[in-house]
Amino acid sequence: MSDKSLTAKERLAIERTHMPEQPAEKRARNFTEVNLGLAEAAAIEEARRCLLCKNRPCVQGCPVGVRIPEFLERIAAGDLRGAAEILRADNALPATTGRVCPQEKQCEAKCVRGLKGEPVAVGWLERFVADWAMEHLAPPSAPTTKTGFRVAIVGSGPGGLTAAGELARLGHDVTVFEALHAPGGVLRYGIPEFRLPKAIVDREVKNLQAMGVKIECNVIVGKTLTVAEILREFDACFIANGAGLPVFLHVPGENLKGVYSANEYLTRVNLMGAYKPQGRTPIARGAIAVVFGGGNTAMDAVRTAKRLGSTRAILAYRRGRDEMPARAEEIKHAEEEGIEFMFLLAPLEILGNDDGWVRAVRLQRMELGAPDASGRRRPVPIPGSEFELAADIIVVAVGTRANPLLTATCPDLKLNKWGNIEIDANGMTSIPGVFAGGDIVRGGATVILAMGDGKTAAASIDRYLRENKVARR
Repeated sequence: MSDKSLTAKERLAIERTHMPEQPAEKRARNFTEVNLGLAEAAAIEEARRCLLCKNRPCVQGCPVGVRIPEFLERIAAGDLRGAAEILRADNALPATTGRVCPQEKQCEAKCVRGLKGEPVAVGWLERFVADWAMEHLAPPSAPTTKTGFRVAIVGSGPGGLTAAGELARLGHDVTVFEALHAPGGVLRYGIPEFRLPKAIVDREVKNLQAMGVKIECNVIVGKTLTVAEILREFDACFIANGAGLPVFLHVPGENLKGVYSANEYLTRVNLMGAYKPQGRTPIARGAIAVVFGGGNTAMDAVRTAKRLGSTRAILAYRRGRDEMPARAEEIKHAEEEGIEFMFLLAPLEILGNDDGWVRAVRLQRMELGAPDASGRRRPVPIPGSEFELAADIIVVAVGTRANPLLTATCPDLKLNKWGNIEIDANGMTSIPGVFAGGDIVRGGATVILAMGDGKTAAASIDRYLRENKVARR
């Protein structure tokens, strides 16, 4: 049936589909992807729920501007190739965003259907089309016309990869410099296999390489190279090295064995394969794991601890459930897997045994007071409410900040008081030809916001090159 043959009443009568999942008791013991993907018939039926609104509010909610109604209409008509072509043209990493993007706060939050029911499952359909394209279509090809301009990208995370793809599509010669031994940035080291399989990251990277993007790993800009040296060889540079310096609790005992930052904990597991039976990277394991934080990173860490064998995997958060910034889907999955949530608690001290290992954490109960600068109610200590909680592993997931490794070697780069790079309205830094985006500018944010910055910066870089530079032929 053609999508346009449906009336609005018929569309409204279609209920939102369900995403098949691994059973909770099974998935809590493995690192295989939780969500199993939609069948083609279910995807087509879900796409038929779209009302094809004239004002297209869903597009306004997408940081990378995917033409959502068009690609949904192609799915509904059974034209998966057409849907894939639209999606690939608008989004450099569609299989990734279809899995980890918080659509419920962005495109789906703007969906008109959500006013009186469930929004269209845009994220699940994006994943379905991207996965279908990987299996049925050849990788995108490099443009035949080259501009002669060379652009360097610092960091192969979501912002850097998006900018690289956009610039390559425009005909520029793009080289991505990655500090680690494999590309993907936070997509590889920060997000667990059960949410984003690394095979997906590999396939998306290969698509970009097919477009002509070159990736050089083990290059630490700030050590191996400086920005000044990059500008001698390249016509422009985009800095997207993230904000990978962990924030700690600043309580006694954080130097005990068994205490990790979420960055180290997840990097050991995700990038270095510590979860694999044959993995050679050590990782501490124990019966009781306590993770501090309330965001997606904290959720990833506590669910990872459960899979690594902790019989009690506890997430302790200083505010309440309603204030948690983590995705609702991740909270739901965690609860189903047996994760324990302990709200309105703040750590006072981490306690150790005679061998220098964690044995417990001393906590204080909190209550919510007036809103702080973030708009959330500020947690206030309750006097005399301290108690001890036994723990074998502590993971701190309370945020990150800018790593000064790059910026310390670039004195002309203007920073704000938090150490993040300042940019103008076009995404350019205080150094001509050097642009920046993602977490190094925003502070810790989401994958899709970094991608939006990458896409915006690519357009600005293209304009800057054409208006200010003579191509290196």
